[in-house]
Amino acid sequence: MSMILEAFWIWIAALLTLAIFSFLWKDNVFYRTAEHLYIGVANGYSITLIYYNVVLPNMVYPIRGANQALSADGFSWGLLNPFNDHNYFIILPMMVGALYITRFIPSVSWMIRIPIGITMGYYTAIAIPASFKASIVRQLEASILTRSDFDSWSVVFYGLLIFLTTVATLIYFFFSAEHKGALKPISEIGILTVMVGFGASFGLTVMARISLAIGRFIFLFKDWLGVVS
Repeated sequence: MSMILEAFWIWIAALLTLAIFSFLWKDNVFYRTAEHLYIGVANGYSITLIYYNVVLPNMVYPIRGANQALSADGFSWGLLNPFNDHNYFIILPMMVGALYITRFIPSVSWMIRIPIGITMGYYTAIAIPASFKASIVRQLEASILTRSDFDSWSVVFYGLLIFLTTVATLIYFFFSAEHKGALKPISEIGILTVMVGFGASFGLTVMARISLAIGRFIFLFKDWLGVVS
């Protein structure tokens, strides 16, 4: 029975893969069906994942535990402490999150700005230090050579190359002085460095997409048709 079910799902996956590939010919009903099915399944999976991993542990369980504690021991200020596992404080962010529904009520739709502003401010405060550390601090650390690095000429060469191209790139984006004289060739090296970086990022993206396509072809020819081992 398990082999029949496995073969059934392999056929479903193969037909959906071919339906997606049919877009290479032109837009058609098979591609749109597979596309809508993928979006529907992805949304359903996301909603289920959020419900069991976010809603239940962060909303339902704390309030349920607070109700049980209230019934057993009576009211205490600990039930309002957000750091307790069981508390009523979670009701406040739940009310703020419920303001998203006001988007569908024209008379109070302006209230949706409150949760959006809080969310943007919260995640911006998290993203700025992380981005600063990843994009600036780590880059500075990578361009600094230590005494042990001078034991290898290749490390020294690439370290100096990274340092010089980083300086050239910064000079290219320094617009307070006109790029002429000695700054002109340095800024040209900077723009060349930026182009190489963009090209490497684009190449990495293309290779990732090609890797996904190869994976689907291997599935079709190996798992579905069995023409390759």
